[in-house]
Amino acid sequence: MGLKSARKLKKKRKKARWKDRQYKVRTLDLYAKSDPLEGANQAKGIVLAKVQREAKQPNSAMRKCARVQLTKNGKTVTAFIPGDQGQKYIDEHDEVMIQRIGGKQGRSKGDIPGIRFEVIQVNDQPLDRLVEGKIEKGRR
Repeated sequence: MGLKSARKLKKKRKKARWKDRQYKVRTLDLYAKSDPLEGANQAKGIVLAKVQREAKQPNSAMRKCARVQLTKNGKTVTAFIPGDQGQKYIDEHDEVMIQRIGGKQGRSKGDIPGIRFEVIQVNDQPLDRLVEGKIEKGRR
């Protein structure tokens, strides 16, 4: 390229950027479009079932999770139930609040494969307070 070729170089670079996957995802906001929470931090849903997920190697625990159907869009996600014996306080058809687990770049955290959400409230009662025994589970 020679003198006065800046416009052509700029145009070429702009076109080439679309080959970069990260640029494309960021520019077209593809994560928010495929995200079950639709960009929100938390969402309410109804518990469909309680399930167990096997932890990754070298751990061999069965992590307690719940299948939750979100009320805002009807999408179904699997959410981790934190706390010792936390699954005792969650039954089917309970209303729960879920939030993202703070994994790297929106991915799953720790040794639970493919699980990106955790339960924080059951029937408008904080789950951590229920596990501690500070409050009792509310009736619905």
